[in-house]
Amino acid sequence: MRHPARSGLLFAGAAGLALVATAIVPVVTASGAAPACTVEYSVTSQWADGFQGGVKITNNQAALSGWSLTFAFAGGQKVSQGWNARWSQSGTTVTAANESWNGSLGTGASLSAGFIASWSGSNAVPTAFKLNGTTCNVDSGPTDPGPTDPGPTYPGPTDPPPSGDGPPVLKVSGNKLVDETGATRRLLGVNRSGGEFACVQGNGIWDGPVDDASVKAIADWNVNTVRIPLNEECWLGLSNIRPEYAGANYINAVKDLVAKVEAHGMTPMVELHWSWGQYTGNSAGCSDVHASCQKPMPNMEYTPSFWTSVANTFKNDRHVVFDLFNEPYPDRATSTATQAWTCWRDGGSCPGITYQVAGMQDLIDAIRGTGAENVILAGGLAYSNDLSQWLQYKPTDPKGNLAAAWHVYNFNTCSNESCWDSTLAPVAAQVPLVAGEIGENTCAHSFIDRVMTWFDARKLSYLGWTWNTWNCGSGPALISHYDGTPTSFGIGLRDHLRSLNG
Repeated sequence: MRHPARSGLLFAGAAGLALVATAIVPVVTASGAAPACTVEYSVTSQWADGFQGGVKITNNQAALSGWSLTFAFAGGQKVSQGWNARWSQSGTTVTAANESWNGSLGTGASLSAGFIASWSGSNAVPTAFKLNGTTCNVDSGPTDPGPTDPGPTYPGPTDPPPSGDGPPVLKVSGNKLVDETGATRRLLGVNRSGGEFACVQGNGIWDGPVDDASVKAIADWNVNTVRIPLNEECWLGLSNIRPEYAGANYINAVKDLVAKVEAHGMTPMVELHWSWGQYTGNSAGCSDVHASCQKPMPNMEYTPSFWTSVANTFKNDRHVVFDLFNEPYPDRATSTATQAWTCWRDGGSCPGITYQVAGMQDLIDAIRGTGAENVILAGGLAYSNDLSQWLQYKPTDPKGNLAAAWHVYNFNTCSNESCWDSTLAPVAAQVPLVAGEIGENTCAHSFIDRVMTWFDARKLSYLGWTWNTWNCGSGPALISHYDGTPTSFGIGLRDHLRSLNG
């Protein structure tokens, strides 16, 4: 769903750079002069063979017009990608040099940069850092080792799936989603909005409670799938927001919600909703470069890193489904359908979009490069409402685990059975089709009743937008209270789901 502003349907902005640390090299202090520069090294998230880390650099000397930070790894670590710096590695020596846009580092100024790396044997924290050749974290006064440092602590690998009757491990088989036994499965449920906007607006991580009782209330509607929208900058720890809402804290909050969803037997679907990249063209949701609204396409600057990190976090939990990008709309920026669909699949320099675009193929490659085999969803053009050329431009998935995502509201172009018959049915005949968002702005449910009837007849999947307590007169809010009390719109979805036999 597009989010205009939080006046009813939805929301906006932040700026700058920050990174939450879970393993930080302590800054040495003593009675002498302050260090010429200080560096805080952090491990934001760690998995079996890799981790997401970062550095916060503070310059305490004369202003710099360009900078280069060097440090050495001692645990077999290898940097594979990064952001906010040009990262490279020679042997054990890692170099992070400024980008063209962040070379200035004034006296007392700080900046952060992040990276993803592999490790083997150990993940030892670097102990020596140099900024433009000057040693950091060391002052010119007398030696004062300070209290003994107990050493960093790291988050462990992704928590194992909860025991009991959890959700199935899904895979694509022809045009169906099937479980481990080969039985056909449908994804039927709701969206739990909040993770895409609250953090970047400085209002927390979620909109409303996500405790066990509130998740159980979702399951009580006979829901088997919960879609969880995410924010790229909050996950990577990029925005100048309160650190408790970014980086490791954000990632751990998402992992916790995913675990709760699974504990109640439901499939978690994590998706990228808001992302970086300045777009001020046709149908722009905001003029902000930061992840404060829906952008027409993902970006090469951060989105592949986002999906690499997300995939590494959940690759050992194949119950989780990955939804690549909420609602692409390069068709609003370009002049032809060919340009729009080519941009959608291949990315690069797209007409009408000023930043370098990451295409759906780039994101699939990033996920599969981690070894993750989870099911992936890719929505089409026109805010995922147009699948007319989805099959023609279908990206390649080496695991054969790709499904089509589609969104529909009563105000969309493809909002009648004639369009569904002509454009959706051919797609659904070849790949699994998931309506990741269905809704209407009438505070009633006559439209989604038609959608569900069409999808039920073909044994397809759908999820209602949205499990939030907004006024359904302003947009499609399913509930008036997080105990599951439905709005007049939500009654239609709740009663229909409860009428289904699995």
